[in-house]
Amino acid sequence: MMIMREMTINDHESLLELFSNTPGVTVREADSREATKSYLLRNPGLNYVALDGERIIGCVMCGHDGRRGYLQHLVVNEQYRKSGIGHSLFKKCINSLEKIGIAKTHIFVFKNNDLANTFWSNRGWKLREDLNMYSYNASSNSNA
Repeated sequence: MMIMREMTINDHESLLELFSNTPGVTVREADSREATKSYLLRNPGLNYVALDGERIIGCVMCGHDGRRGYLQHLVVNEQYRKSGIGHSLFKKCINSLEKIGIAKTHIFVFKNNDLANTFWSNRGWKLREDLNMYSYNASSNSNA
């Protein structure tokens, strides 16, 4: 039986394993234990894991800037896909964001991640073609 609970830093090792075993998900320096701990502290009540017993089978990370919500790393173990877990996880985030007054949420998906792009478009999320995303990296590490 699947249950959902709030993500904790103690989940970090299992999350990295889930990310690493999921095509289309890139693990970066920003996914380090320290960075994840900081993210969770900055965004309490917005990050969730799905479990089958003690095993993490899915997760979603969610934060906000005070105006807009941002989802990251919505991941479900391949064996558990197409059972509503991904939908339940992101809806939990959307509902939590709405409770704090945030109505609009974004997610960034690699263009070549067909599985994720199909997932989001099938759930009513709109592909933005009216803007470009630019990134600046102040680190000498290109994987930051």
